[in-house]
Amino acid sequence: MDLPIIKLLEFRDVVYSELDLAMEDDTFKMLTDWGRDIATDEDFVNIAIREGLNNYIKKLDEEDKKDGTDAEGDDGN
Repeated sequence: MDLPIIKLLEFRDVVYSELDLAMEDDTFKMLTDWGRDIATDEDFVNIAIREGLNNYIKKLDEEDKKDGTDAEGDDGN
């Protein structure tokens, strides 16, 4: 899907940690509800852009593996 032009106005490095957690379903729902309550539209846009770029890079990597090249377009040597 083609997107309209998006201008990058500023780039900020953000330090954070991701956690793998185990919890009851009701606790998970409570925490996701809290997150939805405080997340802004900008948060959702940033998540979507990041995921879109990650998926695009994965797709390119898969295509490179199929044709025997790496991301630089050479044979990896």
